[in-house]
Amino acid sequence: MVSDELLISPFAKRNGITLTVVGAISLMASLIIFIGLSGFFAVGMLCFALGSVALILGVAKVYQPAVSFKLTAAGVAFFHRRGQVFIEWHNIQRVDCARVNQNLELIELPYIGVKLKQINPILDCISPRLATGLLTEQRPLLMTAATQDEDLQSLEGYLGAEFTPLVVNGERYRGVLAMFGHRCQTLNEQLGYHVYLSIDSLDREPKEFVALLRQWQQQAQLQTQQHTVSATDIE
Repeated sequence: MVSDELLISPFAKRNGITLTVVGAISLMASLIIFIGLSGFFAVGMLCFALGSVALILGVAKVYQPAVSFKLTAAGVAFFHRRGQVFIEWHNIQRVDCARVNQNLELIELPYIGVKLKQINPILDCISPRLATGLLTEQRPLLMTAATQDEDLQSLEGYLGAEFTPLVVNGERYRGVLAMFGHRCQTLNEQLGYHVYLSIDSLDREPKEFVALLRQWQQQAQLQTQQHTVSATDIE
């Protein structure tokens, strides 16, 4: 039995404050060593390097949303530090772990892939700020898509197409939303999915999360069918 709502908190956010504090302390220690203990320069450099990495990772974790996904009867909401986007269950055609074939070997990508029936609802609800962030973060996916053709010139064609207006189901999009829509279409053609959710935002193994999404989608479809039958009986 599926509850009315389920919140997912990412593993990646854990230990953010600890890393930030440790990084700050290491940086302060390195400065003290540089100023007062010149004979321990190598130790100071080590503290500085490790502290910088820990501080950057810690701050990045702290600024991640406390909740990365919210599953409801209507659909799944994805929360990002740049905004959020909502995907309705009835608009999902397929969801699975994203994979590619390379040298006759099946390789799993660090994403959950979502194939949509229509991309219009996504383009209508996503903010330009989030679309810009996803375009930047998912650039490696575009490179992967281009290698599927074994022709790097195709990458130039994909990038060039993204700067043109996009018309989908009679609706016209421009700017960042058009770029994001073109990217969704390109990735779907080459990799099989429109939307890609990073596994860093999960709280469990990718396959378990896919099974969870499918369970919620099936439950939503069952409830819709029951409502339809009930409405028909009343008539």
